[in-house]
Amino acid sequence: MVSFSQARDMFRLQREAKRVKKELSKIYVEAEASGVKVVVNAEMEVISVEIADDVPREKIPALITDAFNRAVKKAQVVSAEKMQGIMGEMGMPTAE
Repeated sequence: MVSFSQARDMFRLQREAKRVKKELSKIYVEAEASGVKVVVNAEMEVISVEIADDVPREKIPALITDAFNRAVKKAQVVSAEKMQGIMGEMGMPTAE
């Protein structure tokens, strides 16, 4: 049986997690690979892809993949840092 105090704490943590999730959607990170720039938010959603005019067409897929992967890795770091506090409050282990 869940006590009133536990239920209140769970509700507060849910509310805090939603707040952080909203905050993550507004944090943008970018990575560039030889004229291809990818911007993602901290929720790993692609915001934009820019390709310079002088990038050879045959290299575009590899460059997009490279820039995207690097941007996502940066976004994962930002996301993990933001979520670390909430995870600690929920009693889950955090990497400190």
